[in-house]
Amino acid sequence: MSLTQTRAPRPIVNAISLLLLLGVTMVVLFAALRSPLKDDIAWLLYVARRWIAGRELYVDVIEVNPPLIIWISAIPLTVARWFAIDPQFVAMPAFAAIALGCAWWSACLLRPIGGLFAARIPMFAVIGGVLLIIPAADLGQREHLLVAAFLPYLILFARTLDTEHGGPRPAIGALLAAGVLAALGCALKPQYGLVFAALEVVALSHRIRPWRAAPMAATATLTGYVILVAWVCPAYLRRAVPMALALYGATDVSFGALLLKSAPLLAAEGLAIFLWWRHRRTVNHATLLMTGMVFAATSSVICFVDGKDWFYHRLPATVVTLLVLILWAASTLRHRPDDEGSRRMPWFELTAAGIMVALFCVSAAQRLEPEVRQAVEPQATTVARLEALIRLHHARTYIAFSEWIALGFPVVNNTGVLWASRFDSMWALKGELWRAHIDPAATKEWPIAHWVAHDFIAGCPDIAVVDTREGLNYIRVLSAAEPSFVRVWSRYKEIVAFDGLKVYKRGKGGCIDPWVAAEGPGSGTTVR
Repeated sequence: MSLTQTRAPRPIVNAISLLLLLGVTMVVLFAALRSPLKDDIAWLLYVARRWIAGRELYVDVIEVNPPLIIWISAIPLTVARWFAIDPQFVAMPAFAAIALGCAWWSACLLRPIGGLFAARIPMFAVIGGVLLIIPAADLGQREHLLVAAFLPYLILFARTLDTEHGGPRPAIGALLAAGVLAALGCALKPQYGLVFAALEVVALSHRIRPWRAAPMAATATLTGYVILVAWVCPAYLRRAVPMALALYGATDVSFGALLLKSAPLLAAEGLAIFLWWRHRRTVNHATLLMTGMVFAATSSVICFVDGKDWFYHRLPATVVTLLVLILWAASTLRHRPDDEGSRRMPWFELTAAGIMVALFCVSAAQRLEPEVRQAVEPQATTVARLEALIRLHHARTYIAFSEWIALGFPVVNNTGVLWASRFDSMWALKGELWRAHIDPAATKEWPIAHWVAHDFIAGCPDIAVVDTREGLNYIRVLSAAEPSFVRVWSRYKEIVAFDGLKVYKRGKGGCIDPWVAAEGPGSGTTVR
C-alpha cells in the first residue's frame, strides 16, 4: 500500500471524530442550558454573589467546601453581569470548555509517545467525549473539574516513568504547568492529595526521585493555596472544617450500601487491573494504563472514606477507568497478529472490556435523559413550579425546609428572591439531630436548629416550602429549639401541595423583630 493510500483516510477520521464530539457537546450543553441549573452549582453561584456583595464566607453564608470553587464560580457570575445574561449561560459552557481544553492538552501530551497517540484529533475526541458524556447531569461539579485537571499530570507522570526505557522526556514547562493544574484540581477536594502520595510511591518503586518538576510545582501550589486560605478565609479553617467534621456524617451511607452502588465501577477497575497485569509485557503503553489505575483505585478509596452515595463522588474513578479500558482495547486491536506464529487476539477480554465501556455509556445516557426531558419541557419541573408560585405571589423572601438543595437553588437564582437562611438546605439540621445521638454536648457547639429558626424569624419569608418526603418534621424540630418560631409559624397558611411538598404563605400582620422575639415568646413586636 502506498504512503498516499495510508494517509488518505486520516482527514476523514479526523472529521468524523470532531463531528461526533461536536454532537456530544451540543446534546450535553442543550441539557445543561435548558434544564434547571444543577443545585450545587446554583448554590455556589449564589455564594459567590453574596461574597462579591461583601458578605463574609463561612460566617454570613455557610459552605463547607474550600473557597477555590467559590472564587471560580465568581468568574462566570461576573462575566454574566458584564453582558447582562443569565449566569447559567456562562457557567455551563465555561465548564464544558475547561473539560475540552484539558482533553485537548492531554491529547497533545500523548502525541510524542507515537503509535496510537499520533492521531491527536481522534484522541482528543475520545477524551473530550468521555469527559462530557460520563458526568451527564453533573457537568461542572468539583469532581468533574478535578478529573479533567488531573489528566495532563497523569500522562506526564507515565511519560516520566517511561523515560527509563528511552521514552521522550517531557518538557519542563509542561511538567510545571501540569503540576500547577493538578494541584488546583486537588484544591477543590483536598482529599485527593492522597493521589499525589500514591503516585509518588509508584515513582519510588521505579527509583525515581520525588523532587521532580511536576510534583514540586504541585506541592508549591497547594502550599501557597493553604497559606492564602488561612490569610483570606480564616473562617473556613475555624468554622467550616470543624462543622463538616462534626455534622456531615449524617449524610453517610453504610459500607454495604456504598459497596453495592459502586459494584459496577469496582468491577470495571478489577477488569482494567487484570488486563494490565496479564498483558503488561505485551501491550503498548502499559505504564500509562498502570498510572490510570493507580489514580482510579485511589479515587475509589477516597470515595469510600467520604461515605457518600452520590454518583459524582465516583466520577474521577469512573472517567479514568473508562479511558483505561478504551486505551487497552484500542492498543490491542491496533496490533493485530500478522501471521499464525503471532500471539492470538484476546477476543474474550476485548469483549468484556467492550461490554463494560458500553454499560458505562448507557448508564451515562440514562442519567442524562431526565435532563434532556426537562430541557424539552422545563416548565414541568418542580423547580419551575416553585418559581411560578414565587412570581405569582410576588414573594420577596423565601425558604425551603428540605435536604434537597434544588428546592432553594436554582429557584433563588432564577427569581431573585431573598433566601432566608445561611445554609443551602437542611443538611446541617439533620446533622445536628444525628450528632445529638452520638454526642449530646455537640448541640451546644453547633446549635443548628436555633440558627435556622433565628434566620427564619429574621428573614420573615413570604413563601416557605416544607418537604414531607424525608420523614423529618422540620416544624416540630424548630419549634422545640426556638419558642419564638411557634408564634411566627402560626402566621403561615398552606396554599398548595405537590410532589411531596407543602407550600405555605405568610399571612398579614407583619414580621417579628428577631432581637426582641429572642427574649421570649411573649415579648415580640411586629415590624413592617
